[in-house]
Amino acid sequence: MDTRSTPDDNALMRLAPPARAARPALLPEEAWMRLLSLAAFLAVWQLAAVLLHSAVLPTPAAVFGRIVEETASLALPRHLGVTLVRVVISFVVAMAIGTVLGIAMGRWRRVDLLLDSWLVLGLNIPALVTIILCYVWFGLSDAAAIVAVAINKIPTVVVLVREGARAVDPRLLQVAQAYRLPRWRTLTRVFLPQLWPYLFAAARSGLSLIWKIVLVVELLGRSNGIGFQLNMFFQFFDIAGILAYTLVFAAIVLVVEAAVLRPLERRLTRWRN
Repeated sequence: MDTRSTPDDNALMRLAPPARAARPALLPEEAWMRLLSLAAFLAVWQLAAVLLHSAVLPTPAAVFGRIVEETASLALPRHLGVTLVRVVISFVVAMAIGTVLGIAMGRWRRVDLLLDSWLVLGLNIPALVTIILCYVWFGLSDAAAIVAVAINKIPTVVVLVREGARAVDPRLLQVAQAYRLPRWRTLTRVFLPQLWPYLFAAARSGLSLIWKIVLVVELLGRSNGIGFQLNMFFQFFDIAGILAYTLVFAAIVLVVEAAVLRPLERRLTRWRN
């Protein structure tokens, strides 16, 4: 059998990153450090609540008791479910539109010149202005809320994806062209693997931004959701309720990050390790 390498094989070998040993998904010390950090946070919270001895800062036990109470009454699951639906829809819309525009602006200079001013404008318009305008134009509806959130997020996705599209190695695209790979295969096997880190950066920043904007949208113009409930608790000066809903909301974000985004990113970018 002839095992000699062809010139094309040698070119691919030079362009391919060096192989390394796969890193474990989560090292034991990382898990312990995360648990230690959480325990330290709870300890500081408990100490501050005891020292202040004030209604403005309830103890962790009081807040967790309120979580159980709100969950048993089904108020927390109901409002949390409504908010999550809005977050997911807004996130999918913003990522889809932002990714397409970002790739187009990163790969074609004329498109970038045409849309760059729009992008700068979108990045600098305050979220509150967009929310108010959407409610005025489309009414106090879920559609207006989702449009407002997506409009605020799309420019951030475009910026990150555009930089990723510009950073794609043209030599790898030339190799794919030399091998006459179909466009779809070139996109999925050559282009997207180099773009994944930027897409995950956009997804992370998108989730953190969308969570916050959805709460503002619900506070201003919706009759349900976490933001609506926080507004109600604020009016009654219910600090335990505010902290209870906030902690559950933050816990959902941590679960999505640890159970969905991080494993998916490791799987799709393992070729870089």
